[in-house]
Amino acid sequence: MPKILIVDDELNMRLVLSAMLKKEGYGVLSASDGIEALELMKKEAVDVIVTDLKMPRLDGMGLLEHVVNHYPSLPVIIITAHGTVATAVDALKKGAFDYITKPFEQDDLKNVIQKAVRTRSCNQEEILLSQDELSRYGIIGNSPAIREVYAMIERVAPTTTTILLTGETGTGKELIANAIHAHSPRRNQPMIKINCAAIAASLVESELFGYEKGAFTGAVVTKPGRFELAHKGTLFLDEIGELPKDMQVKLLRVLQEQTFERVGGLKTIKVDVRLIAATNRNLLSDVREGRFREDLYYRLNVLPIHLPALRERKEDIPALTDFFLEKFNRKLERNIRGVEEGVLEVFCQYDWPGNIREMENLIERLVLTSRGDTIQVSDLPPEILKRTQEAEVSYLEVPPGQFKEFIKQQTNEVEKQLIAQALAQCGGNVSKAARKLGLSRKGLQLKMIKYNLRQKQPPLTD
Repeated sequence: MPKILIVDDELNMRLVLSAMLKKEGYGVLSASDGIEALELMKKEAVDVIVTDLKMPRLDGMGLLEHVVNHYPSLPVIIITAHGTVATAVDALKKGAFDYITKPFEQDDLKNVIQKAVRTRSCNQEEILLSQDELSRYGIIGNSPAIREVYAMIERVAPTTTTILLTGETGTGKELIANAIHAHSPRRNQPMIKINCAAIAASLVESELFGYEKGAFTGAVVTKPGRFELAHKGTLFLDEIGELPKDMQVKLLRVLQEQTFERVGGLKTIKVDVRLIAATNRNLLSDVREGRFREDLYYRLNVLPIHLPALRERKEDIPALTDFFLEKFNRKLERNIRGVEEGVLEVFCQYDWPGNIREMENLIERLVLTSRGDTIQVSDLPPEILKRTQEAEVSYLEVPPGQFKEFIKQQTNEVEKQLIAQALAQCGGNVSKAARKLGLSRKGLQLKMIKYNLRQKQPPLTD
């Protein structure tokens, strides 16, 4: 059901439009001005905005400007009693989908909204289709945790808003940044990357903002910085938590004003850059401890995306294993057909402190060193087997007075992993998986509902 957001300071108008649109089968939200509308949009996804022009606090033009900048694929229809040709042209120039003047015929408004909904559907279809290509960026899996990440990519890719990616080392933050850029309106413009932890503190400013000839010893020519190189495109700042405090101030200015000066220069340079930042640190803790600026944190944390650790999405391990086997068979010209069941069991028991990057490196090593056409448990490195055995020992350490609850939790977790593994091995076919597990089809379906495992999920690894 398409959802329409009505923004008007007149209560009667909101009530009339709400009743009309609900009768047409639309979902309806309403707000009394642009500020209230923006707050609603943070909580609810909408398909079309219908807004009055003259309102207190943030008016229709101000709301339109914000939507165009942050939700460029979202149609905005302007309704005003003050409609003039000049106002209409100005609204259309600024990105309005259409405009209509009070008083208006209800059928006229219905037709405009219907067209806007169709336009929105086409935009969403393009994004949803592109999700099938996410495996090209190494983003693999069907677990609820990674599905939430897919949903966020779909939501944020069409926007120009700053994004903060968080998660442990090796969870794939750069892969997500690549996918967001590739599915954004800036896809044909440059994506420039810089790792803040890999550059000496004394060089960060010149790397980010460039420098003029003669700015310092060795500056024999003028050199543009990463912000200039990313103009009209995307700048990916990895390990943003390692940025020196003096550079945090300068980065904040660029985010606020989109302007800066090169090192040794006086000319102010204006850029249009979409920023994606990433960190494996808890920036909020760093803010409390004075290591990271609070104002910069809130500027970066507009659209946060948290990437789960691999131990939090073990249902994806079989699919990831297949993906990396295929990748390294091609790269190393090998023909490893798969892994024996015991290997998957070890993989599912292991905690993967290095996350997906560790798994990728391990499978590359196994493909290279395996003597047969199937990877055996005996092929696994001793450190993996040892840590798995240690995990099994700690697995049996029961909290005092919680034996029954502990056993129940652990049994459920093992059962969930076995079901997820069987479904993956059977390509999502419930009947085959039920036979493999010795369950009835209905019994397996009930357990899938219990553990929130979807039936016949389309794989993203094709």
